[in-house]
Amino acid sequence: MQNKTIKIIFFGDIVGSLGRKAVKEIVPLWQKEYAPDLMIANIENLAHGKGVTLKTVEEIKSTGIQLFSGGNHIWAKESIEDIAAQTHFPIALPANDSQTTDNYLWQDLEIKGQKIVLLSFSGRTFMKDDNLSNPFLKADELIKKFPDSIIIVDFHAEASSEKRAFGLYLDGRVSAVLGTHTHVPTNDAQILNQGTGYLTDIGMIGSYPSVIGVKSEIIINKFLSDEPNGRHEFADSGQIELNAVLLEVDTVSKKTVQIQNLRQILS
Repeated sequence: MQNKTIKIIFFGDIVGSLGRKAVKEIVPLWQKEYAPDLMIANIENLAHGKGVTLKTVEEIKSTGIQLFSGGNHIWAKESIEDIAAQTHFPIALPANDSQTTDNYLWQDLEIKGQKIVLLSFSGRTFMKDDNLSNPFLKADELIKKFPDSIIIVDFHAEASSEKRAFGLYLDGRVSAVLGTHTHVPTNDAQILNQGTGYLTDIGMIGSYPSVIGVKSEIIINKFLSDEPNGRHEFADSGQIELNAVLLEVDTVSKKTVQIQNLRQILS
């Protein structure tokens, strides 16, 4: 008897109105092409590049994406609790961030009789955030709560070395470790030795070309002048790059059996 698998599309950081536009356009096409059982997205940059609002959450939920993750910018606008009071909001926030309350340490649902758990952690290298505890130790604490589940981990981190170490540390204990935060997609989708799917960074969904979603001239001028960071402006028109990852996870072994980058440029 052939084992069942779960197909998952995980969208990288959705940045502003262009990112939301791209997701709404691509979801019906990818549903037809890949037939995913579950879609997940990182939405920490959903509302004009930082944070979320009720309106933008509802806009993305309407596409059929079922689970969400956040990162260090997720608290930039509206209160997560206020949004959740008005709409079902299944978002996993960084579990090693002291700002994260119990309701958002993880999210889960059942598909094909299989429990799927979404966890999120923030890296600490270059992040300069006193709210963050050790993500490796926090992962040890949470993973043991879900012994017979497919566990998908969003590791929201800056340093590729920290992401790689985290993936290898969790290899064989979770189904996938997928990096977010840098907005730059990496070409290293792979299955680690003990069956965990791994990608250093999924990349973003936002303005193309840009500097991680911000209008390029703003960032270039910053580097030319050596001035501190000014106000970031996110493009609201033009081409869009769309980055995601497609996973197929075996429901018996809980291991990833297929993984590939998905990338498309939309006009």
